[in-house]
Parts: sequence; structure tokens; C-alpha cells
Amino acid sequence: MQRLFLTGGGGMVGQNIQAHARAKNWDILAPTSAELDLTDPKAVRSYIKQNKPDLVVHAAGRVGGIQANMADQAGFLDSNNIISRNVIMGTWSEGVRNLINLGSTCMYPAAASNPLSEDMILTGPLEATNEGYALAKIMAMRLCEYINREDPKACFKTLIPCNLFGPHDKFDPKYSHLLPAIIHKVHQAKIEGAPNVEIWGNGKARREFMYAPDLADAVLRAATDIETCPDLINIGLGHDFTINEYYSEVADVIDWQGKFTYNLTRPVGMKQKLCDTRRATEWGWIAPTSLRFGIEETYKFYCERYGK
Repeated sequence: MQRLFLTGGGGMVGQNIQAHARAKNWDILAPTSAELDLTDPKAVRSYIKQNKPDLVVHAAGRVGGIQANMADQAGFLDSNNIISRNVIMGTWSEGVRNLINLGSTCMYPAAASNPLSEDMILTGPLEATNEGYALAKIMAMRLCEYINREDPKACFKTLIPCNLFGPHDKFDPKYSHLLPAIIHKVHQAKIEGAPNVEIWGNGKARREFMYAPDLADAVLRAATDIETCPDLINIGLGHDFTINEYYSEVADVIDWQGKFTYNLTRPVGMKQKLCDTRRATEWGWIAPTSLRFGIEETYKFYCERYGK
């Protein structure tokens, strides 16, 4: 059985990769931060040298919301750059030729037109609120590309997922993204008997959220077919939904019968952020899970983890 070294195994993406049906085909090593300090280059190289993985999946990083990013741009750039450099260069220097690096749609220019195609990266200024994090992700992508150019045997690929939701997500409104926050808000309204749930803005802004196990599916597909996987590839739905549609679907799944109200004084963010998935489709991968099923499974996880 081939061995896979997974960084970030305790995060949402890492846990969904390990839970995927195809994970059983791999001997997965997913050390915790206490077991392996990814900011220590010698420790990373030693771990790779000792365990001799056939493939590295790099899903680790320092993440945070807008406020956290803006308060410490230097820290987010520095820590994420160090981690990615150590993992990518450690992998290459120890003779491992297969690596999957996970990027982020924040790598795209702030003013890029939708849908976002892979060739748009580095064509314009980044979104200022998380520029440090985005620069670190771009540097990791470029490092993989340079290694591929210099080493004909190297297959260092970068997958760029759209927004994610699913099991092992964060549901606390202080830290959560849109869809898990909606699940928490509507669930609370149901158990409290609240007649209304407030939506910020008019609900017409559009967002692309993919079920996290689908990203795991794409990662493990790339793991077994890494030579044909494009060097840089968006992993998403290729279509999006309005905020109103997300609220309505969640309310239907939870069976909350109240009404939505709109607070037009609150910020709503950008009108749309949609990935171009033609490259993934040509490679033969399409996200397999419907929005409805994804929300149902995520709500089951939420209830099991946090109680009804």
C-alpha cells in the first residue's frame, strides 16, 4: 500500500480526506502539530526522510477571518509562507516527486471577472483584506511550478477549491463562513421558536459553496492520477446560488417555518465569486454532491456534534 503524508490532517479538509472511501487505499500519515512542527524545516525534512511517503498532500496553514487577517497581514504571510516552503522544498529535497498543494480563491485578483479561470492569477491587485494569506498561497503555487520546470520527474500540482462547507466545519458565528453560519442561525431559530431570521443585505449576492467531501474526492482522484492532473486547477461547482437560496434550502432541511427579514444596512461583500471549472471537467472530474444532500449531511453532523 502506498503511503500518503497529509499536512493539516486535523482541519476540515484533512478530516474529510481521511474519512473518504478512497482513503482506505492509502496508508495515511497525518501528524498533529504537537507531533510535527511544520515551521521547523529540519523537522519536516527528517519526518519525510524517515517515513518515505509516495505522495504529500499539503492542506495545512494558518487561517482566519477578515478581522484576523487585517490585524496581522505580516504574520499570515510569514507563517503560511514558511509552512508551505518547508513542506514543498522538504518533499522535493528528500526525493519525493508527487505533491498536491491546496490553494485558495483569494489568489485571484480582487477585480477579476467571473467565472475565475486559472490564467487570471497574477493579473491584478489582490483583495486587500487577506493579501498576506493570498501572497503566501501564490508563492506556494509558483514554487510548485518552478520545481516542475526544473525536475522532469516532479508532479507538484496545485488545486484551488472554492468555498467549502460540510462535516468538521466551524459553526460558531464568530468564526464560521456563510453556510455553516446559516445552519446554526436557522437551527437556533427553530429550537427557540423564533418567527424571523435576519439576512444581511437583500440576499441576492451569489456564492459558490462546495461540499467538503467533494474536495476530498478531487484530491484523492488527483492522488491516483497525478500525472494527468493539470498543474493548476480550480475545484468547484462551476455554478453558484444566491444567499436567499442558501437560506431557503437550509430552512427546508431543518423544517423551520418562519420568515426571513432583510437588514439592508449590513455589509454583504462582493456580488459574486465563481470558479471556472472547465479545466476540471476536461480532466474528467465534476463535483458529485447536490446542495440539498450536502446540507442534510452537514446538519446531521451539526446535531451530532453540538446537540439538538
